[in-house]
Amino acid sequence: MTNLTTSESLRLLKGNYTGHLGYIYLDKPYVLPITYYYDKDDHSLISYSADGHKIDAMRKNTAVTLLVEEIKSSNNWQSVMAHGTFEELQGTDAKFKLHQFTEGVKGLILEKEHRETEFISEFSSKLYSRGTPTVYRIKIVEITGKRKET
Repeated sequence: MTNLTTSESLRLLKGNYTGHLGYIYLDKPYVLPITYYYDKDDHSLISYSADGHKIDAMRKNTAVTLLVEEIKSSNNWQSVMAHGTFEELQGTDAKFKLHQFTEGVKGLILEKEHRETEFISEFSSKLYSRGTPTVYRIKIVEITGKRKET
């Protein structure tokens, strides 16, 4: 196993849109899959969610980690952990970042899967039916990555 360089770790973050978000709630760790977009302009991750357990937990303890991985086999994989701070966005910032998230994820799906998709807009509209989503960013404080190839 070898360490990824910072640029390799960032490339892995930029090239994907799903990961596992780790956070603490009432002294217990939780890990959930999320869709995200890496914002290179402010070195952060953008996502959103309906209000609930995850958002409540991150409001109380803003230290979070996102794990992103690409696994080809048990002997050929790479992963990156982005440790950071949860920050809830409001108003025009939230609208701008939600648009950036939507367009960015659509672009990644087109690039990686060679298909245009309505998935993001459909997913977004379902969230809106549960109320206005909470748009947030994770300001990256530290990034580490590993690779295993045989």
